[in-house]
Amino acid sequence: MKNEFCDKAAKLLEERVTREQLLAITEVPADEKMGDYAIPCFALAKEQRRNPAVIAAEFKEILSGKKEELAADRIENVGGYCNVFVDREKFTKKCFAKMFQENHGFRDWGAGGVICMDYSSPNIAKNFHAGHLRTTIIGNSLYKIFTKLGHSVVRINYLGDWGTQFGKLITAYKKWSSPQAVEERGIDELLDLYVKLNAEAEKSPELIEEARAWFVRMENNDPEALAVWNWFREISMQEFERVYKMLDISFDSCTGESFYRDKVPGLIEELRRKNLLEESQGALVIDLGAYHMPPCLITKSDGGSIYHSRDIAAAIDRKKKYGFEKCLYITGAEQSLHFKQVFKAVELMGYSWADELVHVPFGLVSLDGAKLSSRKGNMVYAEDILKEAVERAMEQIREKNPSLADKEDTAEKVGVGAVIFHDLYHQRIKNVDFAWEDVLNLEGATGPYVQYAYARAKSILRKSGDIVKADDINYHKLADDAAFSLVKILSGYEDAVVNAARGYEPSVIARYLITLTSAFNHFYQKCPILQAVEEERYARILLVTIVQDVIADACGLLGTKCPEEM
Repeated sequence: MKNEFCDKAAKLLEERVTREQLLAITEVPADEKMGDYAIPCFALAKEQRRNPAVIAAEFKEILSGKKEELAADRIENVGGYCNVFVDREKFTKKCFAKMFQENHGFRDWGAGGVICMDYSSPNIAKNFHAGHLRTTIIGNSLYKIFTKLGHSVVRINYLGDWGTQFGKLITAYKKWSSPQAVEERGIDELLDLYVKLNAEAEKSPELIEEARAWFVRMENNDPEALAVWNWFREISMQEFERVYKMLDISFDSCTGESFYRDKVPGLIEELRRKNLLEESQGALVIDLGAYHMPPCLITKSDGGSIYHSRDIAAAIDRKKKYGFEKCLYITGAEQSLHFKQVFKAVELMGYSWADELVHVPFGLVSLDGAKLSSRKGNMVYAEDILKEAVERAMEQIREKNPSLADKEDTAEKVGVGAVIFHDLYHQRIKNVDFAWEDVLNLEGATGPYVQYAYARAKSILRKSGDIVKADDINYHKLADDAAFSLVKILSGYEDAVVNAARGYEPSVIARYLITLTSAFNHFYQKCPILQAVEEERYARILLVTIVQDVIADACGLLGTKCPEEM
């Protein structure tokens, strides 16, 4: 509840500090001896050219006279810090009251505003590989986070279903394959053909020209070219749907780049009208030299459209269709320049909403340090990873809890959840190296560790059989250090979700979950629950009830599920 504390403290301190300044500097100390909230005054002192200790002393004097409004027990200043110690009983009661409200008492931060999210977006005629898992998992989590905060989110799967690569694929199919081979092998045949074409083209460059010619035929609505392309597209969608089903992910729109091919001529006309187009070696470009960027390519020298032109057309169409307040593009960091060019082009076209377009980049994923590349064929498929994770989870269940009911469902939740959590625990901009010994470990910062804490909490509640209401407990029984430390972490749930949204960073919630479950396990070890006397038992049961609810909710925001038993 740091946000609420800063709201109230800023009003009490009036013109001495703004809410934004307090939010930026206020800390929740790890050492409870330093208070429950600490306001370091050093940044303010530098800005005001005053002694930080003097400012801290002023803050202490003002806030001490308003302890009731802050629900504070006492306020101290040590050097340049003003430290606030809350009244534990009042704080816990307020925290619990909020947790039992609808949506955990979260404020309607989004107020119904529309956010478009462009994520997953696999390429047609290629297997859904491990690299695609990152955009899919991150995007799905951000969708859930922003939805919880009151936004209306449009989930867009912008399929890579247009471009010269399909000319390559048709060329390879015509030369080295057959309808029977494609029907029998499906996506594997298409991927092998793509890899073979790229390898052969290094020896026979004329294959690339042939591929370009096929793509131009696609652009010109040639029936033969479009029939083959549509066939490959259907095969690919069946492949993708299996992965989405395992991840329990769906979309509101699955239109690909092909949807915008007939909108590119209108875009070109608009760019001409606004004097933004230049010719360069037969291609049409927008000169971005003044902004220290290469030209933004609109059409190639053969007249074909390109990623830039289709993405610009898509952005304009989405704004008209959805009226978004933000449109997020969740793609690899290697595409940063591309989106800078696209966003700048939209701005130069005179659209005031260009600053609502946001690239949310993420790092590469590798397996045992090997970078993934479909051009060279060294590819690990997402479906294989998810299936192996489920199989490994099943092996652990058979070994450690062979009598567990519904093993298959639990193994799926643990296996798939482990893969998702491992990805989201890392800051999205960082590269992720996937190693099984890290992913499915029951100890440490892993999905199974979090799920096991949830299962432990559910077990306690099943054994207790108690139905406890917030109005029926003695809050003084939760004032000890282990219990109150857990309460404070629970009170920070909304702050964690808001911070995750502001930074487009699901790792904030994954790390919050590790902090919460670690504190819960400490509480479990320190404080008897089922064996406690009546008042302590009821208070602790209610605390466990809230903990398991928040764990399940936060896991849901990551896209993972919690088994009742493990």
